[in-house]
Amino acid sequence: KGVSLLVFANKQDLPGALNGAKISEALGLTEIRDRKWTLFESSAANGIGLKDGFDWLADELTAETK
Repeated sequence: KGVSLLVFANKQDLPGALNGAKISEALGLTEIRDRKWTLFESSAANGIGLKDGFDWLADELTAETK
């Protein structure tokens, strides 16, 4: 409870991949009220979205220690 949540919507480079909004809805992320969360559309194969996601997580972890 209260822990930040980072979700990667991977495989965005593939045809037919669900977008972030549909994945958020399917996972019920929009119902989460007791923690900060975010979802980054990503592709591990070409690196898209990974840096942004980990930067967000680093910022969250830094904010928690202040």
